[in-house]
Amino acid sequence: MLQDKVVVVTGAGRGIGRAIAMQMAAEGAKVVVNDLGSSAGGEGTDVGPAQAVVEEIREAGGEAVASTHSVASWDDAHAMIQTALDAWGRIDGVVNNAGILRDTIFHKMSEADFDSVIAVHLKGSFNVSRAAASHFRKQESGAMVHMTSNSGLIGNFGQANYAAAKMGIVGLSKSIALDMKRFNVRSNCISPTAWSRLTGSIPETAEGAEERLQKIKSMSPDKVAPLAASLISDAAAGISGQIFAVRRNEIFLFSQNRPIRSVHRAEGWTPRAVAEQAFPAFAPSLYALERSADVFAWDPI
Repeated sequence: MLQDKVVVVTGAGRGIGRAIAMQMAAEGAKVVVNDLGSSAGGEGTDVGPAQAVVEEIREAGGEAVASTHSVASWDDAHAMIQTALDAWGRIDGVVNNAGILRDTIFHKMSEADFDSVIAVHLKGSFNVSRAAASHFRKQESGAMVHMTSNSGLIGNFGQANYAAAKMGIVGLSKSIALDMKRFNVRSNCISPTAWSRLTGSIPETAEGAEERLQKIKSMSPDKVAPLAASLISDAAAGISGQIFAVRRNEIFLFSQNRPIRSVHRAEGWTPRAVAEQAFPAFAPSLYALERSADVFAWDPI
């Protein structure tokens, strides 16, 4: 489905990113395997993970090159896309998968914890997408897939930085889809539930975490890869600005924010009138304060 397409996959040295890179190559794509090689918290660098995936792809008969550029850097992101151009002369797809975690309860979260997660997830997705966008515009084709999360879409404990970044990615993807539709460029999100190095770093002392982690361990990263590959392929023509989720063998299409109820007062509103009339009218439609585990309460299929 991706024969001779050139695709950049960030965070592709391990976990979900590795599975996506391998799937892309199996479908005929030429892959830039990008991974800084840092720890789950974003510390350090190591060329090993990216190069190991490149070797796996080549041994299977595919084409790949390694990149250790940082998605958090504007210049590095452009150099990453240039790596694809230097190797194969074009760029057809981008999968923004790179990420780190620095989980902590909100009232203890430091500015550094917040900024670093936003820099990698949200700013990183912008940097790489923007670097590819000019080339997509010229050739009037291209596709982007960005990783969001149930942590942002629904909610989880101790992940204000991560949730904010992942919801920002949803807005970023929708804006890209709208702005670049005229150039035949598509942008979609995937919210993956799978066992990876990052999910493995979630503290097991959190409420319900042990049971949750055992369920997540049953969901392998390779389950996310087919959807990512299909969204990059030409078979997804016309699918843009959407939010999908993957949970083992389940694929979901998420809703998006729309008005669900309204109230009107011809004479206008006062604070007291809002409290006495608007709030009670909205009460049946208010959302419960739930976590992703509360919404996805059944075992993965």
